[in-house]
Amino acid sequence: MKLFVSEGNPQCVKVLAALEHTGVKCDVQLLSHEESIVSFLSRPVLPAVILPNGQQLFSANSICQYLFEVGGKELTDASRQLLEWEATELQPVLLQALHVAVLQGKRSEAGTLLKNPLSWLEQCLSGKPRPFLTAETVEVADIVLWAALYLVLSDSALEAGELRLVRGWFERTEDTEHVMTEEEIEVATQAWRKGLPECDEPIKKQHPVLPKEGKRNVLVTSALPYVNNVPHLGNIIGCVLSADVFSRYGRLRDWNLLYLCGTDEYGTATENKALEEGLTPRQICDKYFAVHSAIYEWFQIDFDYFGRTTTQQQTEISQDIFFRLYERGFLQEDIVEQLRCENCQRFLADRFVEGVCPNCKYPEARGDQCDKCGRLINAVELKDPLCKVCGQTPVIRTSKHLFLDLPKLEGDLEAWLEQTLNTGDWTANAKQITRSWIRDGLKPRCITRDLKWGTPVPLPEYSEKVFYVWFDAPIGYLSITANYTSEWEKWWKNPQQVELYNFMAKDNVPFHSVVFPCSLLGAQDNYTLVNHLIATEYLNYEDTKFSKSRGVGVFGDMAKDTGIPSDVWRFYLTYVRPEGQDSSFSWADLALKNNSELLNNLGNFINRAGMFVSKFFNGCVPEIVLQDEDKRLIAQVSWELKQYIQLLDKVRTLPTKGFVMPSSAFSTSPVMATSIFRVMNPGRRSKEEKRTGKKRAGTVTGVSVNVACLLSAVLEPYMPTVSQTIRAQLQAPDNCASAMLGAEGYFLRSLPTGHQIGTVRPLFQKLETEQIEILRKKFGGQQGPSNKISTTETKLPTAAEPIASQGKK
Repeated sequence: MKLFVSEGNPQCVKVLAALEHTGVKCDVQLLSHEESIVSFLSRPVLPAVILPNGQQLFSANSICQYLFEVGGKELTDASRQLLEWEATELQPVLLQALHVAVLQGKRSEAGTLLKNPLSWLEQCLSGKPRPFLTAETVEVADIVLWAALYLVLSDSALEAGELRLVRGWFERTEDTEHVMTEEEIEVATQAWRKGLPECDEPIKKQHPVLPKEGKRNVLVTSALPYVNNVPHLGNIIGCVLSADVFSRYGRLRDWNLLYLCGTDEYGTATENKALEEGLTPRQICDKYFAVHSAIYEWFQIDFDYFGRTTTQQQTEISQDIFFRLYERGFLQEDIVEQLRCENCQRFLADRFVEGVCPNCKYPEARGDQCDKCGRLINAVELKDPLCKVCGQTPVIRTSKHLFLDLPKLEGDLEAWLEQTLNTGDWTANAKQITRSWIRDGLKPRCITRDLKWGTPVPLPEYSEKVFYVWFDAPIGYLSITANYTSEWEKWWKNPQQVELYNFMAKDNVPFHSVVFPCSLLGAQDNYTLVNHLIATEYLNYEDTKFSKSRGVGVFGDMAKDTGIPSDVWRFYLTYVRPEGQDSSFSWADLALKNNSELLNNLGNFINRAGMFVSKFFNGCVPEIVLQDEDKRLIAQVSWELKQYIQLLDKVRTLPTKGFVMPSSAFSTSPVMATSIFRVMNPGRRSKEEKRTGKKRAGTVTGVSVNVACLLSAVLEPYMPTVSQTIRAQLQAPDNCASAMLGAEGYFLRSLPTGHQIGTVRPLFQKLETEQIEILRKKFGGQQGPSNKISTTETKLPTAAEPIASQGKK
């Protein structure tokens, strides 16, 4: 069975909630709104399900009903009536109210529209002792109505009456756990009792990592950061940190994984930075390569290799691909109009021109693409263009250039995209941006520039030109791999064995999904093409943009100076990661998440579990005698672990939407406290009652300390130092993290009875209000522009290979 959904679709929320609640096995694929699954309908409709017999369902309520029936739950007459009421009475009013609230901004009028149907629902709930709409447990009507009313009841500004009963039902439904079957409980309990497999000696990674027969071979790349500046928090989460979380997870899953990145060092950006700082382009590259390396090391980005594009391998591979395109007729020559800044005495690269978009009138469009409408732009098409270096108005001049003939490659591109989009995990924005490029029609793309700092074009008549950065830079993935290992082709010319994951911000998508693939397809040399393209939206800073020149926002070289550990930064950045829409970094929210989610919730539970073992059981895990409630907890945690694995397998990297916080919320710390209190305060109880109470307290404590060990495993991709600290304090086996994230995904007992734990200490520190206010002011722009390089930079690291001299030929 296959389920097709789209983002931002309330009808899809119904189906996904029903799927999660019932636990029915189903392949879920995320599509864009315009994609059609049901062939006989005149317009695209999602959600849609293709049943095992080939039949299709495309009514959300019908799909929910089907999932409940497959899950063994019969539909009652009361549920049927509520489903009919939702479709015929509630939905028309709901759509009208949301239109009034969202498009017209009239929230009070929207609330008035909703009063009648919600009052009717309030009346249905009155006088009935049951917690849900039709039964003691959640039924299909609860799921459907909860999803339908989510936007309304989650918005306090929509005043639709007191609705005490409706809001109580809504909160109960939202907090309902997955209902465990007896079979699930038994299987999970047996897995728990079996415990960890025999612990072999930890396998140390040996370089170079190369593809292996019979293994899942995964190649991960981050979009290469420009070397000419210091990356800010948005740059870090958009590329390298997201890829690092996924790479760490993949290694725990025993994938044969190689994670590569490096600095993008050619182009006008570097030339201009050199002029600004009075250095040569080479000196700028060396200086900022060291800065980038230090920043990523502090953020614990675990690259297998971090390289750079100013190498001999870059020149050789780029020129080889160029010649193959040239010989196969995929390049063409043309005279083009370019913008030249007479004040700077140079032709301006696309990204150093800014003006009004000719399509949507956005005033800050770049010379190659508009960030607002996403369309390609030729710089000369911009209205009111300005040189971003000096602010002067450039003039149009002509020059001869080479173009990649994208229209000639369009058929090959579309055939490849059809296959990879259906089988790979592409984010919705990556799919949408790619399709918009193709829908608008591909045009020849210029791949040469009138610059000195770059990979030389290897033709005599173009000896004064270099390759355009967006032709040259993605080839950096290949050349960086070639600097890492001479057997680089085993990764990059091996599409049958290798899965390629690209991580980037959305503005990089078209170059990775259209231009670069067309270059490799045209080269006709069996290149590995991207299977999974993961693109984020933008991270803002306190609802404004990061700006190094204005001193607004936290940049990578400043994070260490805040005194906040890198693990906390990693956690919070993945927490606010802009997966489906733009998000914002907030100092107040960072403090809230640290103090509540990490310190009070997660840290308190893990610390308490360990302290109880130390204080009341002499540091040894006590005897564990499982009762039914313990078995159910173990099964529930196993189910949550499977959800975590499913999320990260699909590269959904938000930890709090998966497992980490829900699992700590499952913590039995209240039960532990009660049990221990009874042991410590026996009162007038008999000896048998005292013995039984301590035995029960031991079981609860033993299960809880094992939950803490599991949490260390699922935290590993996000907070590696915290994760390792937890396991060190618990003296956990070396293989516990990888074993519990293995293929089956069961909660395994890793700390058996008698296991001796170490000294347990607090994992997190509180962020005080005064501290946060100081940081907010420091990074809010008041300090003025700063070009300071972090004091963490001590020396320039030597490159792995000699750097070839670049310039004119």
